[in-house]
Amino acid sequence: MPLTVTKENFDLEVIKSEKPVLIDFWAAWCGPCKMISPIIDEIAKENSDIKVVKINVDKESELAASFQIMSIPTLAVVKEGQIVNRVSGVRPKEAILEMLK
Repeated sequence: MPLTVTKENFDLEVIKSEKPVLIDFWAAWCGPCKMISPIIDEIAKENSDIKVVKINVDKESELAASFQIMSIPTLAVVKEGQIVNRVSGVRPKEAILEMLK
């Protein structure tokens, strides 16, 4: 299952991660977020070589602002502490996995 990230554990879980990190920025009221959630869960289960985390933009507005999140769902890939890829909107599983390469 994806890990819930807050500003308290962000550095440890994302910036200092030795694995690439897929971040799902979401909110409970967001319909498209609910559509993509099972795909994100599946990716987390099937890929032990990446870390999958979720950031609730309503609860973690500072993190959302630091990533300049304007729409959700937004997916970001962080490798070695740097954002290397980012997309907004619902994507098929294959497209999300392609972001991680």
